[in-house]
Amino acid sequence: MAVERLAQGLEGLAAERVDHRFKALPPDAEGRTVGELAAERRNLFTDGFTTPVLALSAESVEHNLALMETYATRHGLAFAPHGKTSMAPQLFARQIEHGAWGITAAVPHQARVYRSYGIRQIFLANEVVDAPALRWLAAELAADPDFRFICYVDSLRGIELMDIALREAGATRPVDVVIELGAGEGARTGVRTEAECLELADAIAGVDTLRLVGVAGYEGEVPDASTERVTAWLRRLVALAVEFDKAGRFADLDRIVVSAGGSAWFDAVAEVFEEIPDLSAPVLKLLRSGAYVSHDDAHYRRLTPFNRIPEEGALQPAFRLWAQVVSRPTPQQAFLNAGKRDAAYDLDLPQAQVVRSGRDGTERRADGITVTGLSDQHAWVTTEHAGDLEVGDWVGLGLSHPCTSFDKWQLIPLVEADGTVTDFIRTFF
Repeated sequence: MAVERLAQGLEGLAAERVDHRFKALPPDAEGRTVGELAAERRNLFTDGFTTPVLALSAESVEHNLALMETYATRHGLAFAPHGKTSMAPQLFARQIEHGAWGITAAVPHQARVYRSYGIRQIFLANEVVDAPALRWLAAELAADPDFRFICYVDSLRGIELMDIALREAGATRPVDVVIELGAGEGARTGVRTEAECLELADAIAGVDTLRLVGVAGYEGEVPDASTERVTAWLRRLVALAVEFDKAGRFADLDRIVVSAGGSAWFDAVAEVFEEIPDLSAPVLKLLRSGAYVSHDDAHYRRLTPFNRIPEEGALQPAFRLWAQVVSRPTPQQAFLNAGKRDAAYDLDLPQAQVVRSGRDGTERRADGITVTGLSDQHAWVTTEHAGDLEVGDWVGLGLSHPCTSFDKWQLIPLVEADGTVTDFIRTFF
């Protein structure tokens, strides 16, 4: 049923009409369905797209999906990529096709999007204390016996609020929870000590609306992270799971969950999770890295574990934002028509990578061209030579931080290397 719901949902996306809601699409495509426009296989540069336009490389997306599938399989990891990165059901479907166990969410709204597209297994990496969201969850679990949902707990008050809301909702299935072990003092969420974890486990055992199924956390929050510090924290997480199992906390489970894994330290996760001993039930070693699907040209390019393990492969940046030179007021200054509304800028400014001539369409490297700042709708660019850019040229920009790139675009062209648009990726933020 879940597969059918996902297929139907994707068909619904293809049937959506193109209109003014979607930036950069050809004006003459108004009224066509997304599927019809994709079938025309238009060229991004010559067939009516307006700038700025964000494009995803079809080849790089496929490469990244296949690489992480291979990596997870090689290391015996289940994979629930974080869907907050793209919030794109089409990409969720492809991640599942490439072996993903399910999709990770951060907040209930994201889980609702996933369920509307038939995602059968959801890991919500947060404590859920919102009563309306818990009522919705109870109804989803009651309506679909195949739906599996797991979320964090990290406080006694959170457990109390969950129990109250689920009892009031008449929940017929307990909500599976994992205790979140915090990554250290000054880290984000999570229980700071093992003693507090034991206290939470006792509280969960005292209610029938929740079921403890494992432990989890996020190693990316380890203070002053290094391989040694991250590895030490991961071993604490594993030791907590072992201690809980010895104490009978996981009795009658068919699977014990141990989960971690952002996009910067999944090599350490893989290494430590290989050390997990046999427990009373098979262990679901759940990795949650999400940024890999598009990767990027700065932040994750610097942080990716594949820099430390090049023998395992390399991710490819898939985003390129195309903007046009709309002003050239001085020989050293130019302005592009893309700004904060179009490009991620929270971690790094966009990088000028390639210039496509507005006269003849020839491309050259963007040597000597630097983005120095962003206004709402303009990129500030400096040039080393007067002839580096002219009004009308297209500039291809590499971006940093996928999460704040996807969220600025509702419909993103998926583009082959020659500029052919093969599909459009719909996002829901």
